[in-house]
Amino acid sequence: MRARSSKAPVRALVTLAVAVGLVLPAAAAGAAPARTAPAVPDAAPATVAAAAPGAAPADVPTTFTHPGVHVSAPQLDFIRGRVQAGAQPWRSAYDSMMGSRYASLSYTPHPRAVVECGSYSNPNNGCTDEREDAIAAYTHALAWSVTRDTRYANKAISIMNAWSPVIRDHTNSNAPLQTAWAGSVWPRAAEIIRYTGAGWAAADVDRFETMLRNVYLPEVINGSNSNGNWELSMMEAAVGISIFLDDRNAYASARQRFLVRVPAFIYLTSDGSVPRTVPGSGRDTPDQIFSYWHNQRTLVNGLSQETCRDFTHTGYGISAISHVAETAAIQGDDLYPQVGERLRHALGFHATYQRGTAVPSWLCGGSVHLGLGPITEVGFNALHNRQGFAMSNTQALTESSRPAGTNNLFVAWETLTHADNPNVLP
Repeated sequence: MRARSSKAPVRALVTLAVAVGLVLPAAAAGAAPARTAPAVPDAAPATVAAAAPGAAPADVPTTFTHPGVHVSAPQLDFIRGRVQAGAQPWRSAYDSMMGSRYASLSYTPHPRAVVECGSYSNPNNGCTDEREDAIAAYTHALAWSVTRDTRYANKAISIMNAWSPVIRDHTNSNAPLQTAWAGSVWPRAAEIIRYTGAGWAAADVDRFETMLRNVYLPEVINGSNSNGNWELSMMEAAVGISIFLDDRNAYASARQRFLVRVPAFIYLTSDGSVPRTVPGSGRDTPDQIFSYWHNQRTLVNGLSQETCRDFTHTGYGISAISHVAETAAIQGDDLYPQVGERLRHALGFHATYQRGTAVPSWLCGGSVHLGLGPITEVGFNALHNRQGFAMSNTQALTESSRPAGTNNLFVAWETLTHADNPNVLP
């Protein structure tokens, strides 16, 4: 039986969250030293420090920008203009999205009162249905934004309205992650529909807010002590939900937990001979930390806590980092100075091997499990196109994988939304 997240009011959690600091592990007698690995492309020495341990959240927005989860109004305007002009890669990305089952006007949602998800979705009682329905709502919201065809707006509304009066809980061992995945996508759809004149009735909006506040947010706001991709996805959901609810306290709590987790998920050589850890995790000594990092003791910029598990779960974490940073930037809360360097190196490091570079013997015993997924567009656009960093391996992987589709979990249509998109703030 897993330990369930507290269902107590969310606002009381911020005090605990902002008090959390990032632990730098003390040396332990007998611990094997970390080794420095050869540099790989896109993995130059770090220059941007992580958030200071114990620092309270700074510059939390006093008001939120809407639409403002994952994509802003100027970004949506850019997408519509590029698609209508037939410009590439946006037109092909749009056509790919519209050719998917998620864009069908006959799409039928399958809401459940209780979604039960075990490890690797076994059992799968509503897990796939919930995730796919959220992606379908987001797909139709994007289609509405591009076409202004009310049929797509009405379909997105009908999917969200189907779930909001029904869903009551998520259960079994994967409940936090399931809630995070669906809870990351629902606010993207809801923000677009609510703030672009789509005709979503106020009573329906209120019911959807109640669903997010009572069913989703309490499950994700306290984070997780599991692998890092869990907590990062949970914070993505918490940030997006907080914005839709205009809840500054919940946003501040999620923001701080995110800033603590990122340096404990992606390594920089400036961290020293042992990766950072999250306080209260029970992983305090070097041996405990390296065990959590799948016994990868040779450290290099961009290595992830889950690299030697597989690239797929690593990609989930990298994607969530880019999503939170992008959403925060839309809100005028620029987190890229705190997480951008780690994100850039993680993208470059994993793109190198995803593209076929031979895996050296010092990395994961000379063998990695590939499958990074369609997760590079958002971070690449922010760091290369907007900030000007050279990211040759990430660029090559991103451009060769276009148009990026969906992983059917929480990543969807990011070539359409973020390829070469210069806009963020209204």
